[in-house]
This record gives sequence, structure tokens and C-alpha cells, in this order.
Amino acid sequence: MSPSTRTRLLAASAAAVAALALTACGGGSSASPQGKEANPYSLQQPGVLRAGTLTDAPPNVYLKDGKYTGFDNDLLVAVAAKLGLKVEFVGTEFSSLLAQVKTGKFDVGSSSISITDARKKTVAFTNKYDFGFLGLDVPKGSAIKGFDDLKGKRVAVVQGTVQDDYATTSGLDPVRVPDYNAALNQLKSGTADAWITPAEIGEKTAGDSGGKVVAVAKQLQPGGMAFAVAQQNDALREAIDKGLDEVVADGTWARLQKQYYPGREVPADFKPGSGKVAIGAAK
Repeated sequence: MSPSTRTRLLAASAAAVAALALTACGGGSSASPQGKEANPYSLQQPGVLRAGTLTDAPPNVYLKDGKYTGFDNDLLVAVAAKLGLKVEFVGTEFSSLLAQVKTGKFDVGSSSISITDARKKTVAFTNKYDFGFLGLDVPKGSAIKGFDDLKGKRVAVVQGTVQDDYATTSGLDPVRVPDYNAALNQLKSGTADAWITPAEIGEKTAGDSGGKVVAVAKQLQPGGMAFAVAQQNDALREAIDKGLDEVVADGTWARLQKQYYPGREVPADFKPGSGKVAIGAAK
């Protein structure tokens, strides 16, 4: 074969390869919408909602017999079912939860997260699904009877929580710990005089302590609680809001309230979800 013939054959082969590449690129451009349709909420895994939560904060979020449960987590499972999604829970610390949602480690954060303007700089919030109170736990026999008695005392709080915010803005010098078990241990060991808690968690902790810890006070906190999602994921936030309204309307929200907070009264002006649907009766 002459050099000129070889050159012409190589050129023709290259042209054919280029044409196939262009065809392949053209076919690939139509695959993107199909991918979006299969994963409309930009989840890490299509069909699975990966949720960051805590293991030690009953009755809100906790681990029982190897299963993540509690009011918040059971509610999220019910909401996800309305969207045709399964939930995969992963335990973490509250102090890092919002950052992990922001960076995409989790699709959603579920941990009785209070809505604040400061937190809105990190994540976006769904519509609120719960209200809450600040609680105050002390060791048995303590002279502390209320929030006004905390000046000059060693007060434990879980780092990054609304309780941490309250202690700081109230001029206290809080002992910051990573989780609820650590806060409880501060009371039991005598290294803290009091623990500012989410009231329901504080009351249950005191009840489970065999009288060693006492819940002495609580007060309503502003804002309400919601699930946290990444700021750029409007599709997921809007879908969760829609599912939340559905579980409010069908009685699931009321049933879980009775299950996890028996006897707790819902404030008359609290409207879960969008506030546009009537709260269905518990089934």
C-alpha cells in the first residue's frame, strides 16, 4: 500500500470515528431529562430520602431496638410515603447536622430543628410541623426552681441548639456538649448545676432517671420546628411541604402527637404544615 493510500484510509477512518462520536453526543443530550424525571428531587439515591438524625433524644428522635423512631422520624416516614420515597436514617450529632445537609451528605435533617433566622443562612426549612418548649432539668435536691435562678450557675446545653442560643443571649456561660447523653452525664456527675433542654426530652429524661433528675420548669419557644433541606433544593422542600399537608389532613399527624406526647395540649394558634388544611382526627 502506498503512503498516499494509507494516509487517505487513516483520514477516512478518523472521519468515521468523529461522526460516531457526534451521534453519541446527540443521543446523550436526551438522557438528561430522563434522569431528572427518574430523580425529580435530586436525591443522592433515586427513590431514597437520606435523613440525618440523632440517636438519643426521645420522644422526638432516637434509636430503639436498632430502628430509628420518634415523633419526627415517624412523621418523616409518613410524609415520604406520600411522595413514593423510602427513608434511610443515619445517626449524627446535632452540632454538625445542618452543615451536613448543606453540603449534601444528607438530603434532609430530622431532629426537632427549630426555625431561626441564623439557621436560614445555612439551610432551607420546610413548613413547621411541631411546636416546642424550653425545659429545665436539675439534679434531685437542687435549689434551682426556674430559668431566673441560672445566673452564675454551670448550665449544660447541646452545642448549636436553640437551648444554646437561649443560654448565650441570656448572659449565661453554658457548658456546651455534643449530645443529650453528655448533657445528662453532666448533671449526674455534678459538673453542671442544670441542663436547658427541649421540654419533652427533658421531662422524659427526668422520668427515666429514677428520681435522680427533676424537670422543674418550661417555657414556650418561638418559631416552631421543621425539616431542613439544602437551600438550592426547592423541589424537595416543596414536595415535603405537600406531603406534610397530606399527613396533617389524613390524621397521621394527630395520631403521632397522641402516641409520643400523650396529654400534651396543642396551642390553639399552632397550625402544622401550610396552615391551609384542617387537622384530621387521629385514627
